[in-house]
Amino acid sequence: MYSPGRPGVNQRPTKRTFWKYIAAGLSSEEAAQASGVSQPVGPRWFREAGGLPPMSLKSPSGRYLSFSEREEIGLMRAQQQSLREIARRLGRSPSTISRELRRNAATRGGTLQYRATVAQWKADRAAQRPKPARLAQNAALRAYVQERLAGMVLDAHGKSISGPTVPWKGRRHGPRADRRWGSCWSPEQISRRLPIDFPDDASMRISHEAIYQALYIQGRGALRRELSACLRTGRALRVPRARSQQRGKSFITPDVMISERPAEAADRAVPGHWEGDLIIGLNSSAIGTLVERSSRFTLLLHLPPMACHEPGARLKHGSATAGHGAEAVRNAIAAKITALPAQLAKSLTWDQGTEMAQHMQLRIETGLAIYFCDPRSPWQRGTNENTNGLLRQYFPKGTDINRYTDRELDAVAATLNSRPRKTLGWKTPAEALADLLSKAQKTGVATTP
Repeated sequence: MYSPGRPGVNQRPTKRTFWKYIAAGLSSEEAAQASGVSQPVGPRWFREAGGLPPMSLKSPSGRYLSFSEREEIGLMRAQQQSLREIARRLGRSPSTISRELRRNAATRGGTLQYRATVAQWKADRAAQRPKPARLAQNAALRAYVQERLAGMVLDAHGKSISGPTVPWKGRRHGPRADRRWGSCWSPEQISRRLPIDFPDDASMRISHEAIYQALYIQGRGALRRELSACLRTGRALRVPRARSQQRGKSFITPDVMISERPAEAADRAVPGHWEGDLIIGLNSSAIGTLVERSSRFTLLLHLPPMACHEPGARLKHGSATAGHGAEAVRNAIAAKITALPAQLAKSLTWDQGTEMAQHMQLRIETGLAIYFCDPRSPWQRGTNENTNGLLRQYFPKGTDINRYTDRELDAVAATLNSRPRKTLGWKTPAEALADLLSKAQKTGVATTP
């Protein structure tokens, strides 16, 4: 058998270990380092495979010879050991050793010489069972999928609109950049639509996973990788699920998650539990919002830009100067909370924004317990989200919020706090908070010995 090219060193166990670490959520560089290869190798393996493991992650069974066994065969063969002696030492059948030496010996020099690396390479090639992709075999199905992915956008008269010209760069689109226009159906939409459009044609069927693999694994020869730009995410490489689930911030630990928040905050029976967020405006302007869960009482945080802030300039690895960085938000919250009675400063629930990176210091300064919502779960701060919607009447999106002074923000907050709410039995938040404080004081006096 002619050997096409120089075989590489056996990497299959190393690659299997690498992809196991990838499936566990490690980055390409971390997985490479944990697998014992250099860091640049990991991203290269990840890109070449399109983010999908090119092999089974299950450990191989003992049915087939391993690379270490082939190394032993090569050493004992060089020592002129007989086939039966090699088989006895390895615990294999003599016929297995005979076939191994006959099939996988190196033939480049015109002679049969057994080398473990060449034998492993030949065994891996012989073990491949490539199955032709359905999209590569069925031209009609491939055309249907491509048309739903990258078909032209048409106007009311059926004329095509090309949209922005976006060259394919082999990577995901950047933030605030043009995207390619097209039909942009998701693979699941395509898969589910096929039985409706072709109810009697069983050949026009494909799963959404097969479409994803055709996009990301180029060896299948079905769909061009640049069509991945038509997916909603626009990812050029597939992201393992375990990695996408590890998007939490490094400053957030399990003990400050919303699941650890006391039950009295959830049932709104006791005042002093707050929800917070930022409202972002034009040119990185922002204000902070604090809403008390029981009474819906609202406080607004003035977050002016720092003196050293330059519009449009970004200091890499430096502190945020636009006014809503971690330090500015911490100081603004501390100033508002410390001015409240002690019974109104129990807890604060925020999303996982980096503006709360200094939450531990804020807790030390104010005694306020800080809790964080789960990622992408705004409903866990529903009171604050509803209040932010009311505030957008005064601070619309796309307007500069920095032009308002602290006095003006306090006036807007007072306006909301004097507006009757249906959920409070048509009391105002200010009246509801006063009633709660009065009840708390009476309860405290009654229980004092």
